[in-house]
Amino acid sequence: MLLLRRLAGASHGHRGGLAVAARGLASGVPRETADAVVVGAGVVGLAVARALAMAGREVVVVEAAPSFGTGTSSRNSEVIHAGIYYPPRGLKASLCVRGKEMLYKYCAERGVAHKQLGKLIVATGAAETGKLDMLLRNAKENGVNDLQLMEGSQAMEMEPELRCLKALLSPSTGIVDSHSFMLSLLADAENLGTTMSYNTAVIGGHVGYEGLELHICESKELQDHPVGSHVTPQLVLLPKLLINSAGLSAVPLAKRFHGLDQAFVPDPHYARGCYFTLSQTKSPFSHLIYPLPEDGGIGVHVTIDLNGLVKFGPDVEWLDGGEEPVSCFLNRFDYSVNPTRCSVFYPVVRKYFPNLKDGSLEPGYSGIRPKLSGPGQTPWDFVIQGQDIHGIPGLVNLFGIESPGLTSSLAIAEHIVSRYL
Repeated sequence: MLLLRRLAGASHGHRGGLAVAARGLASGVPRETADAVVVGAGVVGLAVARALAMAGREVVVVEAAPSFGTGTSSRNSEVIHAGIYYPPRGLKASLCVRGKEMLYKYCAERGVAHKQLGKLIVATGAAETGKLDMLLRNAKENGVNDLQLMEGSQAMEMEPELRCLKALLSPSTGIVDSHSFMLSLLADAENLGTTMSYNTAVIGGHVGYEGLELHICESKELQDHPVGSHVTPQLVLLPKLLINSAGLSAVPLAKRFHGLDQAFVPDPHYARGCYFTLSQTKSPFSHLIYPLPEDGGIGVHVTIDLNGLVKFGPDVEWLDGGEEPVSCFLNRFDYSVNPTRCSVFYPVVRKYFPNLKDGSLEPGYSGIRPKLSGPGQTPWDFVIQGQDIHGIPGLVNLFGIESPGLTSSLAIAEHIVSRYL
């Protein structure tokens, strides 16, 4: 069986690993013990795997896709956030600020492409200027002390194409090549003996007599599976430590984990965000430009990638949230970008970039945010949930790891190792 050979053979022979995973086939579904299992090879899953391996754990990363980082981790703005927006004393605030520091240091040491461009948060109307003061106070409470409040004339001197009444300059905001960052994390983890198992779906689990049980099958076995029908696992893993870092499918997976009190599992909400790119080659801006936050996001903003490509986004389009679990496991979300959505972008962007020409926006890409609150609801913090909360030894759930998840990834890993090992 390909799955079992992959789980057995990918370990490079380190400390036995899953080398006897094929035992038990004659008597039914094979069962095998494991030390630490991370579900999901996005940027957070890779960072956690690396941190666990550095702490001396024998790590297996199980990923349903054919490669790492194919979900939310590769469909975002690639922005290194400063930690301005998030409620003080929450995980998003503390882990973003700490993660930013760790990420810049890591990228500098490992040669991962990044750039500390800085960003301007702009108020384009008189009713918005007071919100900049609120953001400034909030940022200071979060330990972000380098923001500068400036008049519109100062900001427009820095950025001649910009139009605003006031602005906040965040000099520590930047951009990073997220793929190169993940590739570096993967190399670190594998060099420390981590096993990667791609095309391998986790379809559920429960708390059994031997502890945690994780039900696994090859992703291709799910491809044509009838919706709602029972899926038989091809392997049962018995990990001492299980990190549910499955991103968009973290909540659906937890809902299929028998023995976990479902009172601790929030309802999932999904928000699609589309990006449009600027067709002209020369960037009109040298900084990232952000409007004030909106419901479900931080506004359609300007980002510049490391190649100088300018993109606007993301907007917020709420999905119904009723995705069937197996579809979530296989990342069957609709990532198409409707070209007509640019009609919404033009008037929003022109509030701060009035010279945006008709026809200059082209469809780019979209991402899905794994949210824990819906439209009009108070945004949730990150949820990092271990035995101290749900009472199950060895299980750590990561729910709602949306922005600033990329910035916070190294700090999330540090937090998990320090708290749950």
